[in-house]
Amino acid sequence: HPTMPVSRHTGQLPESTWTLSIREMTEPWKGAVGCLGVAVFFAMTIGIISWQALEQPPEEWVLRGRAGGLLWERRRGALVLRALPAGRPVLVVHVGSVPATEPPPPRDHCWHDGTQFCYSWEENAELRISLEPHGGPGTECYGVCWTPLRPDVALKDCFSMANVSWYGGPSTRAQRWPLNDAESPSQPFVTGDLGTNPGGFGPVLDRSFLGSTGVTVTVAPDVPLLLSLESHQHFCLETPAGQEEPLKYLLCVRGWASSLASCAGTNLDAHPCRSPMWRYQGPEGSAAKIRRGLRSLVRRLKRHHLQEGVVVLGERGTTILAAQVGSSCHPLGSWGAWHRQSNKLPFPFFSLLQDQVPSELRERQEVALVEPLELSITLSPYASITSPLFLQSLQHGQPTGHWLSRQPRPGGTSIPLLTSWKGQLCARLNVTSEAALTWYLARARRLQQALGASYMIFEGVEGNSFLEQDVPPPKELAGDEYTRVLAAALATLGNGTVIISAGARSSHLPLFIQMSPLRSDWSHAGLKGLIPSVLHYSLLGYNFFIPDSVGGSLAGDSTGDPELFVRWLQIVTFLPVMAFGTPPWLCCDSWVVNLTRECIQKHRDFVVPLLLKHTEEWQRLGQPIFRPAWWLSPTDPTAFTVEDEFLIGDEVLVAPITEKGQRWRDIYLPGEGHLWLDTSSARVFDGGTTLRNYSASLAQVPVFIK
Repeated sequence: HPTMPVSRHTGQLPESTWTLSIREMTEPWKGAVGCLGVAVFFAMTIGIISWQALEQPPEEWVLRGRAGGLLWERRRGALVLRALPAGRPVLVVHVGSVPATEPPPPRDHCWHDGTQFCYSWEENAELRISLEPHGGPGTECYGVCWTPLRPDVALKDCFSMANVSWYGGPSTRAQRWPLNDAESPSQPFVTGDLGTNPGGFGPVLDRSFLGSTGVTVTVAPDVPLLLSLESHQHFCLETPAGQEEPLKYLLCVRGWASSLASCAGTNLDAHPCRSPMWRYQGPEGSAAKIRRGLRSLVRRLKRHHLQEGVVVLGERGTTILAAQVGSSCHPLGSWGAWHRQSNKLPFPFFSLLQDQVPSELRERQEVALVEPLELSITLSPYASITSPLFLQSLQHGQPTGHWLSRQPRPGGTSIPLLTSWKGQLCARLNVTSEAALTWYLARARRLQQALGASYMIFEGVEGNSFLEQDVPPPKELAGDEYTRVLAAALATLGNGTVIISAGARSSHLPLFIQMSPLRSDWSHAGLKGLIPSVLHYSLLGYNFFIPDSVGGSLAGDSTGDPELFVRWLQIVTFLPVMAFGTPPWLCCDSWVVNLTRECIQKHRDFVVPLLLKHTEEWQRLGQPIFRPAWWLSPTDPTAFTVEDEFLIGDEVLVAPITEKGQRWRDIYLPGEGHLWLDTSSARVFDGGTTLRNYSASLAQVPVFIK
């Protein structure tokens, strides 16, 4: 700080006079002088504080570029990103790693380099901010790196939601759009199964967060990350204490459209499915019962003129059929005897992957089960510890080669990392072993051929088995590396015929993503969460997804409600795939069955060609196929929170009903200067406006064409 001005000179008193005067003072006068001294001291202290408050600005430039700059706000201990030349604040980062009251000094440690700012808080953390050269046209990026100076320092930065709507990041059980309404405690930022852990993060997430002010926050992929969401307050990025890992992320200020394109992927080979998917929910006690159940389902579909599509067989049904067709082909050569003795199936399917392909005659018999429909089977990377496959690997001393294992102590042996899967104790495929992956994929291909399946669904792709058991993962499996590596391997099985249960940095692969199951009700964990999930998946680049079954697959307050089924059906008609669990003739009357048939026809004739058209645009420009209202109205605050309608490209707006008993709704028409045609009434409306109380009967879904 600058030195204080020298006080006015009062002259020097002769020493003898001063001493004599003191001696002659009475006690009351001595007290008065003492009080005066104390008063002068406090006055000077208050003056210094006031001078500092008045002379030093509340914000100080830390690093300044052409399009924006970062400032340090002293009062809150926050970094403020402002867009230039107007100085509009686009982001506030509350710093939790250092004392908020301690500002950086006027001179940083990297003063000789105009593209960097460096400063260390003693015994806490070191901050380094740098201008990054790879921002692209109209974009300016700042690299932020916090490094802990003590093992017990947990780095934490919180990004304010005040006046900013946030998108991207994780999927959650009750998906919200934007993320401002979401709530989550601090937890590892990894994919998870919302069925077994409803409070965790879902199967699709990305380390990029997009703000409505045109700012993006992207966390480095190698950072062990914790994320928390506090509704309407902030979201926080944090590193685990005790690991001395840096917290690194990139802040970018850019144009709105380029911000979105940077978040989207380019899935080059997947295409929407013209035919619906019918999930088999019949008896599974034996292979014979499954065959009878499949034939019964096919007959009923034919009877209701719904005979096109794909029949989806779950993991248990796949396991039973695999055991029956290949009992003599198991690597141990003793599967049939083992099954007869135990009278149990070594579920999941991994235990039954066969070494040889059954005869062509048997394959034709399996295909004939669902003709003229196609068959989809379900697999997973888990093996029951009671299965011959797992026991054989132990006998041959190969657990480290095929299964995830705990890190051995010096001189010790590896022990398989056991985990729970669908109520059973299992081992999990070791995706870091090339030999194990090759072995796994070869058996999956053989099983697909043996059962005559057109599609394969892989469940259990999500999650970090080490973190779930508080075991430090190996570096090559940190975060979501398991999901990423396994997804890349599964993509080699076929173009657009493989469906996986999770995605992490895999939106560029030719895979379908299975959405999380939803509750059979009208809440955000049910129907209201469907459109926010669609927008979230598409924004992250996962445009080809399979929504949950019409009506929801988890028990809820409205299970079997015909109105819920109809409103759900109207939404999935405009998505890449229509999936059904409960057939319409079991939940509803003939009117709903006829409506289902009409919606399937509309999906095939209108929606699929539209999606294929915008797939080409997505591949060329990286822009999502399913877009939020603010895509056409990037400066209208009203558009930022519209979560119950979506665009297909820029030309079709779908605004369904998501409230029980409602026959009208408010519809926001984006794009000021555009015109929108109601496909039902042929009426035309101006963009940039809201239609109040717009009518939509139970048989209608409002659809507008630009």
